[in-house]
Amino acid sequence: MNLALYILLALVLIAVVAYIIVNFVPKKLHWLLSLVLLALIVLLSFKIIGSIMKPIKFAKEKKVKYTKVIANLKMIRDAQVAYNKKNGRYTADKSALIAFVDTGKLPITEVKTEIKKINRGGGIVIDKEIRVEKIVGYTNVRKDFAGRDYKNMFKVPGTKKMFDIKIDSVEKVDGIQSSVFLAQVDKADILLGMDAYLIQEEKEAIGGTQVKGKFISVGSLTDVKVTGNWPPIYDGKKVKVKE
Repeated sequence: MNLALYILLALVLIAVVAYIIVNFVPKKLHWLLSLVLLALIVLLSFKIIGSIMKPIKFAKEKKVKYTKVIANLKMIRDAQVAYNKKNGRYTADKSALIAFVDTGKLPITEVKTEIKKINRGGGIVIDKEIRVEKIVGYTNVRKDFAGRDYKNMFKVPGTKKMFDIKIDSVEKVDGIQSSVFLAQVDKADILLGMDAYLIQEEKEAIGGTQVKGKFISVGSLTDVKVTGNWPPIYDGKKVKVKE
């Protein structure tokens, strides 16, 4: 029951009880009904306070749950980005992605500018700068996941659910297909057991300082991006408010 309804109910009940006391109850019993009225006021006050505190408590618990979920989505994103650098595509194979983090290596490149002499003919030779990229070593992918529980990154924290992983390709420019991925989980699965009305409100969030939409997700199947749909506060950044 929402706050406005509690307040309205309280006012109606208090008015009814007061009217009965004044008009129908003998004066010698006024003290007794006054105690009843006081108890009723106290009870409804607690209900009103509970209605005020419920969304506040919900928001705090939600943020704790979301923070853990988003941490895993960030790991999935980082693993997918590394896998794509190595293989030129993303993967929906969870075991393969974990194995890649375990054993995969990425090249360390060095870019230099070199001068190359170009013979234009007729005795004309010009110097032309060219960029040369060389592999100078390799780095373990696992190094970037130190201290992170990447082997369980596909588990949705606090639930028995797993993240839904999908891959596809989109045409970024004419004739060129780019690999894309999406990892997501329904907010209702994360908030299971909490107030149903507040969960529904949360699923209808439109952004701002809230996670937009029904899911918490990273990546996209319609656009070439690897960002998540959560606000900057979950990245430790402050949200700028327009004046």
